[in-house]
Amino acid sequence: MECYFGSQGLPEGNDIDKNAVVSFSIPQIGIKFKAPFAGVDPDHCDLASLLALLEFIDSNQKYFSNHTYQIFGHNIRVVNFVNDREQSPDMFTDLLERTQEYRDKYRFSLDWVPSNDNPALDDSIFD
Repeated sequence: MECYFGSQGLPEGNDIDKNAVVSFSIPQIGIKFKAPFAGVDPDHCDLASLLALLEFIDSNQKYFSNHTYQIFGHNIRVVNFVNDREQSPDMFTDLLERTQEYRDKYRFSLDWVPSNDNPALDDSIFD
């Protein structure tokens, strides 16, 4: 099953006092999630989006039993952090450990996709 994650920045000084919208999409079952988020930087926001997706999969196994997961994100740094191809900042250690726990449990693959091919991202941030 293909799953997508990502985040989009929000304008400074917005009414909700957040700097991004984290999102994920699972087109095969018609799931799309978006939530405002206050992140440290774009990598933090994308990691939060990936973890939101993994937590959704974990808590909704009735939709996901007996599936293999192919997860895609447009942030190559985050993909490389999770795949141990690039050293991550120390501040992400806990988040990456949680991601690895989910990977051990669900054996998902994680690959890069161009942002224009990522259905978790679109022009309407709050649809």
